[in-house]
Formats: sequence, C-alpha cells, structure tokens
Amino acid sequence: MIPQSQIARRLHDMKTLAVTILLVSLGVHATFSQTPRTAEDYNNRGLERQGKGDIEGAIDDYTKAIALKARPNTIAIAYNNRANARMSKNDLEGAISDYSKAIEIQPDEPENFYNRGVARLAKGDNDGAIEDFSRTTEISPRFPLAYNNRGNARKAKGDVDGAIADYSKALAQNPRYAEAFYNRGVALQGKEDFDGAISDYSAALELSPNFTDAYVNRGQARQSKHDLDGAIADYDAALKVKTDEAGIYFARATARHAKKDLNGALADYSRTIELDPGSALALANRAVIETLQGRGAQADQDFDKAFKIDPNLKAQFKEFIENRRRGNPKPDR
Repeated sequence: MIPQSQIARRLHDMKTLAVTILLVSLGVHATFSQTPRTAEDYNNRGLERQGKGDIEGAIDDYTKAIALKARPNTIAIAYNNRANARMSKNDLEGAISDYSKAIEIQPDEPENFYNRGVARLAKGDNDGAIEDFSRTTEISPRFPLAYNNRGNARKAKGDVDGAIADYSKALAQNPRYAEAFYNRGVALQGKEDFDGAISDYSAALELSPNFTDAYVNRGQARQSKHDLDGAIADYDAALKVKTDEAGIYFARATARHAKKDLNGALADYSRTIELDPGSALALANRAVIETLQGRGAQADQDFDKAFKIDPNLKAQFKEFIENRRRGNPKPDR
C-alpha cells in the first residue's frame, strides 16, 4: 500500500483566499447605454463589464480611465481594478505591475499591498508576498486575510511555526475564519500534531459544513492515528459533496485496504482509475488486492500499467512482487 505520508502529499492544500481585492466604484455607475466621459465613468463601466465576465472590455475601460489623468486617487483605483481584472486572466506580471503603480500613488493604502501580496504568492514569490502582507498589517493591524496569506507564504518557505503563528493571529481577529482553521490544521498535520489538526479541521467544518478538503484532511489525520472508521466516515462525507474526485476515492481505498476490506478498497481503487487513468499508485494498489484475491493476470496488467506511468514505483513494490513470485505475498505491501 502507499505510505500514509504520500497520501497526505497528494491531498494537502493550503487555502489562499481569492483576491478579496477592492473592485472600487466611483460615483454613479455608467450603464452600457451611456457614453463614458470621465475617468470615474470608465472605471464604473469597467466594473460593470467585469461583473458580467467581459474582462477584456473591463481592462480597456480601466486603461481609458488611467489615460485621462484624473485625480491621483481615481487613477490609483483604476490601476487596482485593472490589476484585479488581470489577476482573473492569470496575468500575474501585469497585475503586480498595476498594483505597484497603485502603491506609488497610495503608499498608505493597505489593500494595495495585500492585493499585490496575493499576486506575488500566486506567482511563487513567497518573500515578496511576506513583505507585502507584513506591510499590510503594519498599516492596518486588524487584517486577518493578510495574516492568513502570510501564513501560507511562510509555510511554502518551510517556516511551519511562523505559519501557525500567523494563522493563529488571523483567528484571534476573526474566530469564524474557516480557511484559517483549515490552514493551521494542515500545518499542524505536517508537524504530526494529529490531534491539533483534527481539532482545527473540525472547527473549519462547523463553520463551513461543505468544506470538502477539511473532511479529506481530517480523514487523513484520523487514519494516521489508526482511526480507520473515523477516516472512512470523513471520506464518505467528502464524497457527498464532491462525487467525482479521484483523490478522495483513493484516500478511502487506502483506509479500506488497511481495514482488510479488500472488496471495498478494490471498488475505490477502480473508481479512482476511472476518474484518473494515470494514477499509478491506484493501479499498483489494485494489483496488490487482485494478487491477494488470486487474480494474477489482472494484477500483472495493473502492475505493468503502473510501472509504465511511474517507473519509480517498482522499488516500492519490489518486496511484494518478489514474495508474490515465491507464492507468499504479504498483504501489508
């Protein structure tokens, strides 16, 4: 079977809040039946277009607002809103450039630093993100979103204790912040504090009952504590929300496999493979069960497919295959 640590790496995930960024309106909204005349008009029509999914039209309007050289704050807002639109297109460089221009005009506006931090975090610039989130909290100490995302950046850099401290600060300011509970749970689970992780995932689920990843990761933490029934119950709950998620079927399969529920595990590995034909681990684990059930031909096919997809798996299953050839496969491999 796949080691528990590998399962965790497949499914753990920090939650970085989507750009909670300001889409700032200026005055009365212009509608499509009106011809914009001022920077405010163009900005507001851009917001209307962006709200309707016309991102290119919105960017064009924000650009026109900037070109009119209106009051500095109006221009800063247009840069911020254009950056938001570029973020939605995954144009991270363009977004960072626009947020930086907004910061030049409004150097004491915390949202500008926060938004640029989100873009830098998405780009993988963790140091830059930490710098921006730190500046956000210097300007506005009560900013739980910034603490949460600074925690994500610190965790990405391997500073797990620093991340936990930031998630805790976010929760001190907003005790109903489900994502911060989840993120702290992930960090605690990485430190093998499974009880702490389970507590945080449970808190996240009380606040957000359909938080699928919290069910999955709580299931993993319970599985690490050998609470297989509790883990399976969590995976069941997750699958009620996400019925076609290959990783959740895979996780439940490992728990069922550990419980020696071979038929249940086989069904879940098979469903994993239906949803993700490239899942080498699911193929190899299914081959183990097929071997134990006396279906050698099917096992050979699954092992062959698995090792073609991921040749490194051969080493992991070497002992099992050698025992199988001697007619004595071990069910725990």
